[in-house]
Amino acid sequence: MTPADPARPATATAPLSLTARHPRVPAARLLAELVPPRHFARESFATYRPDPAHPSQQRALDRLREVAGTLAAPARGGGAWWRRRAAANAPAVYLDGGFGVGKTHLLASLAHAVGPAATAYGTFVELTHLVGALGFAATVDALAERRLLCIDEFELDDPGDTVMMSRLLRELTDRGVAIAATSNTLPGSLGEGRFAAEDFLREIQALAARFEVLRIDGEDHRHRTVTTHAPTLTADAVRAVVVTRDDATLDDLDTLLDHLATVHPSRYGALLDGIDLVGLTGVHQVTRQDVALRLVVLIDRLYDRDVPVVLAGDPGAYGTPGSDVFTAEMLAGGYRKKYYRALSRLGALAAEGAALAASR
Repeated sequence: MTPADPARPATATAPLSLTARHPRVPAARLLAELVPPRHFARESFATYRPDPAHPSQQRALDRLREVAGTLAAPARGGGAWWRRRAAANAPAVYLDGGFGVGKTHLLASLAHAVGPAATAYGTFVELTHLVGALGFAATVDALAERRLLCIDEFELDDPGDTVMMSRLLRELTDRGVAIAATSNTLPGSLGEGRFAAEDFLREIQALAARFEVLRIDGEDHRHRTVTTHAPTLTADAVRAVVVTRDDATLDDLDTLLDHLATVHPSRYGALLDGIDLVGLTGVHQVTRQDVALRLVVLIDRLYDRDVPVVLAGDPGAYGTPGSDVFTAEMLAGGYRKKYYRALSRLGALAAEGAALAASR
């Protein structure tokens, strides 16, 4: 880490801080980062192992191989007739299945098979943030240069975002861009139900007829349980593990949340450039929904980049039985899928962080 890093205080022993970072991210980088997440970077159709007990997994794999073959073939002609034909025949598939059946694995494999130059891959939230950063028309023009758009975790909890995404998909399919999407279904233990295809097709309305639904049955192959309580340490223990590393940050949660309000969510990934461990102190329950949703986005970017966290909670607040970083009202409301996903991911990242601290 060089002294020029704005997140590095003058004192050598002082840790880095995310609140000292003010990333400026050009449009070219935002578009270049539309790739599968790091933990799926090496996955392919060959590494997907269909469960013989659930034939729908093999059928989905075979169909996506066909889609990849179609899209990887050289484009023919550039005239208006060929463009109209491409628009009419561009594949549109929706992977509908439960938690842990390999939807994201298959989606990432499709992206890899078609190739990074021809594919844009992002979560629903990342794409809505891209529209916010670039503007709608510029986003359409940029994504229309690709042959395939992959949307992981298509969300239906915000009517405004759903309408905007439906319009985006319509514009792109009219230009011949193929679409592949997955649901953001949560585990059945959370009471959400496993399949979301009917909701998806209803919400995209006029586009529904273009989509082929590939239902993927099966059990969670990772046999995970959803953890909503992250391991917490003392503030001294968090600081002790952070100060030994040049790639770690330390921030008070409230101070960081205030800072996130000044950074566009499309830049949260850049906020983590060069960071491999994040320490947070003063972790407590967040009661404002706008603040909580920004925290959800940061947790998603940490998870995408496999960045562990070490947490110190306020005594009697977070980390005690029956307590969560989000309120009971949030966990029962319209954004509950976002919040449960974030809690599960935060729990996994904090478990990694706690293991790092224990190994010192």
